[in-house]
Amino acid sequence: MNIANLLKIALKALNNNKLRCFLTMLGIIIGVASVITMLAIGQGSKDSIKAQISEMGSNMIMIHPGNMQRGGVRQSADDMQTLEVADYLALKQLDGVAAISPSVNTGGQLVNGNNNYPSTIYGVTPDYLDIRKLKVGEGTIFTDHDIHTAAKVCILGKTVVDNLFPDGTDPVGRVVRFGSIPLTVIGVLEPKGTNSMGMDQDDVVIAPYTTVMKRMLAIDYIQGIFASAVDENRTDDTIDAITATLRDRHRLKDGADNDFEIRSQQELSEMMSSTSDMMTVLLACIAGISLLVGGIGIMNIMYVSVTERTREIGLRMSIGARGIDILSQFLIEAVIISVTGGIIGILLGLLASWLVTMIARWPVSVQMYSVGLSFVVCTVTGVFFGWYPAKKASNLDPIEAIRYE
Repeated sequence: MNIANLLKIALKALNNNKLRCFLTMLGIIIGVASVITMLAIGQGSKDSIKAQISEMGSNMIMIHPGNMQRGGVRQSADDMQTLEVADYLALKQLDGVAAISPSVNTGGQLVNGNNNYPSTIYGVTPDYLDIRKLKVGEGTIFTDHDIHTAAKVCILGKTVVDNLFPDGTDPVGRVVRFGSIPLTVIGVLEPKGTNSMGMDQDDVVIAPYTTVMKRMLAIDYIQGIFASAVDENRTDDTIDAITATLRDRHRLKDGADNDFEIRSQQELSEMMSSTSDMMTVLLACIAGISLLVGGIGIMNIMYVSVTERTREIGLRMSIGARGIDILSQFLIEAVIISVTGGIIGILLGLLASWLVTMIARWPVSVQMYSVGLSFVVCTVTGVFFGWYPAKKASNLDPIEAIRYE
């Protein structure tokens, strides 16, 4: 018997039990739609995290004081004084460094008339804005002269402006007070919103690092150094050069631990991507359970179908149908159920992904491999779970099958 006739017989058999056929498909439909949607959400989150990290500077390098011990007691980060302005000046001469800035910061209350707002002020150089991909929307950045004279000037983030100037007054040129120190606002940063960790990137005040060191903290060391490599592919080489320079400057012997720590944005991106991948796989595995349940449903229904049609199978075999014909018929029925359910599931998954984007506003990225994989899995599911019941039907004895009640 040719394939066309077997296909007609299989479609007629399925058409006689429309509701049962649909309910059998339902497990496959839900499973496929779930897999596509979950993978789309996972990939969308991963892409969103990468984009936000890239906005912060994908080739950024962060240098902080390391873990030092005195008398067997580990010091806190605030007590570490292993980085100096001279270290920053030495690193500034390295060929692989595109931009570099020392960093000191402190928290406190900002006051403008009757309005006040708690924030953090960062003491840096103009290079810091390039490293962190920050831009001045209004006003200007402070100059080298401002750094040299420890000028009382600052640049405000949008969140700080909204809280200190709620009436919409232009803050540029106005004087705000940080603790007891008056600061002239010379610029306002363009808004950046929250980052991938949920932190408000606009809740920031930027000033010359000398101003924060001398006028606010009264210290002669720096709390960290931010740098960016000339090229993202040269980040590792630049880190090696920075490490060698700092070890030489700090006179660390071979085998001695570093008294500083270096982290790159690349490491953070890889760590976040790894975590996101793990969550995506977990979501896909949970959704994949529905596919397994759908496959078991196909096997169950095919078993019922074989039992119900035992006499039909016996009659067909008695008039010349071979075992391979019976096997093919029931196998085709199982594959039709799974493939049709898969196609509907794919369409439903695409619709669900679109709805997640429109309603929940989550980042979603549908991957074509997930659609193709779902379709292949559906076909394999139909063959795998439909084969055994079909094989059982093909092995029936025609005489016993005709007598079956």
